[in-house]
Amino acid sequence: MEYTEIMVRYGELSTKGKNRKSFIDRLHGNVAKVLNDYPDLRMQPHRDRLHIQLNGTDAKPVMEKLKNVFGIQTFSLSVKVSRNFEDVKKKAIEMMHEAYKPGMSFKVGTKRSDHTYELDTNQVNLQLGDAICDEFPGIDVEMKKPDIKISVEVRQDGIYLSYLTVKGAGGLPVGTAGKAMLMLSGGIDSPVAGYLAMKRGVDIEMVHFFSPPYTSEQALNKAKELTSKLTAFGGHIKFIEVPFAEIQETIKAGVPEGYLMTIQRRFMLRLTDLIREKENGLAIFNGEAVGQVASQTLESMAAINDVTTTPILRPVATMDKTEIIRLAEKIDTFNLSIQPFEDCCTVFAPPSPKTRPSIEKTRKFESSLDVDGLIQRAMDGIKITTIEHGDKFMESDQENISSLL
Repeated sequence: MEYTEIMVRYGELSTKGKNRKSFIDRLHGNVAKVLNDYPDLRMQPHRDRLHIQLNGTDAKPVMEKLKNVFGIQTFSLSVKVSRNFEDVKKKAIEMMHEAYKPGMSFKVGTKRSDHTYELDTNQVNLQLGDAICDEFPGIDVEMKKPDIKISVEVRQDGIYLSYLTVKGAGGLPVGTAGKAMLMLSGGIDSPVAGYLAMKRGVDIEMVHFFSPPYTSEQALNKAKELTSKLTAFGGHIKFIEVPFAEIQETIKAGVPEGYLMTIQRRFMLRLTDLIREKENGLAIFNGEAVGQVASQTLESMAAINDVTTTPILRPVATMDKTEIIRLAEKIDTFNLSIQPFEDCCTVFAPPSPKTRPSIEKTRKFESSLDVDGLIQRAMDGIKITTIEHGDKFMESDQENISSLL
């Protein structure tokens, strides 16, 4: 059967009252970004549906991309039929022949956006159901949990039929909950934290610290590729590179070894907060999980957070590592995250960092550094790019990656 459109149903948008239109507009925009490679598609957003007209485009790859877009509850392949009810019956029977296997049950569910149609909802359900029962003698009708549901939507331009419903990603459209910065390393946890933030509608901008020559171009490309993976859930993402080598060298030369990591993290947080302010963000996200490493004990978090009053949100804070890994595998970032390119957090990691750093001692050790000068020079060296859905950064490095694994 040749399908003419994909019918997208919204998720939590139904609870948003007066903000509903802005949520729908944002979802429409995010879907358009993710489907940018399919120029023949035409989208028509409505109050309770988004209709994507295929215009000859293969539906399968389009549906694979739609599965990831936050704000979508379900979607279905649909076929447009004329408003002549005999044509509707013929197409519904053809659809049943495609879907039906012996022993299956069915129901018909009708929605009328055009109330001038000659048949009301119950009449459409009954007459279409009778036609299907005549074609398939002995077929069971099941109203609660049918094996096949023939969905009918009566609109002014025609009648749309569908039966295959695909579950979407749920959540809220990215961008409807405000903007925040995500501190993105090259590891497993921070991309998962970004995914969870995006699921709640947060428009994230990536802040990545790199320290050439101690970190490689491959490590930077890995972070960009991780960002590209996350664009599947809502469209393009801003990527902010922050040079960090001078700060790390200065800290290493002037701070006791046990406090290197704590003070490095404080500088990272200061810089991220300044970027947040410049970018009009509302919060900072990171991939910290309580107790996972020395810098993620509650005492360490308190000493690091001492430099800002901005909300710091940690979506994976209470997850076990195995839970985080399962999510990373689900969103296709795990295999990329474990590639062995060191980031700036690992190349300067001390052998015995403090797990319970004193805030007073941290402030004292830090006071000997030119904090303002170091911060300003790092801010002056920032580079900002926008990563689009489908962008690739690691292809030229595949031979190097293979040799390292």
